[in-house]
Amino acid sequence: MIRVNSQRKNKELWTDNEKGGPVTLYTAMSENDEAQYAASCILSGHTEGEKWSDYAVLYRINALSNRLEYAMKRNGIPYRVYGGMRFYDRAEIKDMLAYLCVINNPDDELRLRRIINNPPRGIGDTTIEKASAIAEREGKSLYRVLSECGDYSELRTAYSKIKAFTDMIEELRAAKTDTLDELYDRLVRLSGYMTMLEAKETQENITRAENISELKTNIISFVRERGGVCTLADFLDEMALYSDTDSMDGDDCVALMTIHSAKGLEFPNVFIVGAEDGIFPGLKAIGEQDEIEEERRLCYVAITRAKRRLWITNARQRMLFGRTQSNTVSRFIKDIPDELLDKRGAAQTSYSYSAPDKPYASARTENRARYMGGYSSGGARPEYSVKSRTAPSAPRPAPISLDYKAGESVIHKAFGKGMILSAKKMGPDMVVEIAFEKEGTKKLMISSAGRYLTKIGK
Repeated sequence: MIRVNSQRKNKELWTDNEKGGPVTLYTAMSENDEAQYAASCILSGHTEGEKWSDYAVLYRINALSNRLEYAMKRNGIPYRVYGGMRFYDRAEIKDMLAYLCVINNPDDELRLRRIINNPPRGIGDTTIEKASAIAEREGKSLYRVLSECGDYSELRTAYSKIKAFTDMIEELRAAKTDTLDELYDRLVRLSGYMTMLEAKETQENITRAENISELKTNIISFVRERGGVCTLADFLDEMALYSDTDSMDGDDCVALMTIHSAKGLEFPNVFIVGAEDGIFPGLKAIGEQDEIEEERRLCYVAITRAKRRLWITNARQRMLFGRTQSNTVSRFIKDIPDELLDKRGAAQTSYSYSAPDKPYASARTENRARYMGGYSSGGARPEYSVKSRTAPSAPRPAPISLDYKAGESVIHKAFGKGMILSAKKMGPDMVVEIAFEKEGTKKLMISSAGRYLTKIGK
């Protein structure tokens, strides 16, 4: 693959290791299928005696960690995000969830304090403390005092700023009858958060904007899993459970990291996810020879992190930044000879490949719109991918059995024997807390982990 690059010195690669197997190329139906496939392979390897830390999952952009983390948590796989933060630990995600919590319950003072001046609205700590003192004195919630700020002389100097904030919250509360994704779109625009990030287009702000847009993916996926029947409170309950689920367990964890962070590291088993044009190589690089060669060098780095086994995955349709698109398989995969690939999933069928005849003149504009997730103030919302087509419908998952009760004994394919401590239904799903004899206590989502569980009686 790297031989395709013209700007490199020729060199012959060699190894003292035994000859390994072919590269597994897995084409998933969706981003969720892709993440679950990686989780399943890791669980199978752990069952055969491999350590969690024998595995690394690499991705080109940070936002791709989202569904991977989701799959790891739902399956009880300990993981650590290296060179970055877990998706729900990122400040901008906490900020957006805080907004949603206040929309759902304005008396949530902890979240209210987090967002009232974020982004800056000229409502400083002094004003907030004055309002808090009034609330304590009169036995009211902080939000109610803010809503009635015109009645208090201490708050009149900040009246217009406070009222603008509470009016925005009330408008959003009135929009709770919208679909959750529409409510989220409205929140992102009215809050001014994305405008704040656009004002200074640094790489950090671009990444933060991507994450805010990617949270919409979780909202849409949640609604689809619930069959469209759910509320904001339902979503927040699920997110609280998700955030509460353990993700780390000492040093023996699956490593999730960007390809840049993986330089200089090696792992027995490596997954490279998101191998699609528009993601890897990135949209900005397509049509630019120097940048394509740099992306190919990154792909070479990713491939050579694997000491024993390598999986490369892509998806026929992918929801990214809250929008579903269908991209062509990464052009870098075309450079790998067929005899070195073990094609699985939809990759067993043929796939198309096409390269542009000339650079895309509007790459920077389209790239900026992609980073801002369609929330850019620059006008219409262009599509994310360079070349989009109608995405195929993902198959509906088979119904799952929720017949699990506290006190029942089970055996898990990877974790061994355990006893169910609690079982709680969550819409069409269920979360079970199981005390395993060797792996300790884990919370698992039945929709993902149920296929590995078998009851063995009390």
